[in-house]
Amino acid sequence: MKYTAALLASVICTANAFTTTPSVRQSTALNLKVGEAAPDFSLTDQNGKTFTRSKNKKPLVVYFYPADSTPGCTVQAKEFQKEIQNIRKEFKADVVGISGQGAESKQNFAQELGLDFSILADEGDAVRKSFNVPKALFGAFPGRVTYVLDKDGVCTSVYDNLGDAASHIGKAKEALAEIAPVSSGKKVFGLF
Repeated sequence: MKYTAALLASVICTANAFTTTPSVRQSTALNLKVGEAAPDFSLTDQNGKTFTRSKNKKPLVVYFYPADSTPGCTVQAKEFQKEIQNIRKEFKADVVGISGQGAESKQNFAQELGLDFSILADEGDAVRKSFNVPKALFGAFPGRVTYVLDKDGVCTSVYDNLGDAASHIGKAKEALAEIAPVSSGKKVFGLF
């Protein structure tokens, strides 16, 4: 009976892995919950520049990935790279990727793929731990989780899927669309 209940809970949690209800505080299996402010952090990117979460004043996709230059992580980074200009233009947002390798690894990975968004070196995994990103495969690998934060750093969605690296970009864009500002150039009821 306990096994059946655990299996059912696992299926339900997996089906609802992505949450986009910013007005309702929802609990996830992760430490950072929808409606909570993301932990502040400062990390160095592939170009030696420091990115500080609290200094960012626009929506932000923060994706944690297991390791540079691995097959799944390469797919994920390429998918974000394909959409980075659209994300910046349409949603006025930015993207940062985070993993535990050092700056030199980040430089090589970014150069290999031609990345023009920041991938951040979290040596020692302090930021990963502050977000409480779960480990995957019974704790053997760092997890793959994407958070979307609004311009104030409040978490609006969490997507946890190690196996489908490419799916993170679509889920991030869906979440960004939910918090996108309304265009000020539109007429209200055709009167203005």
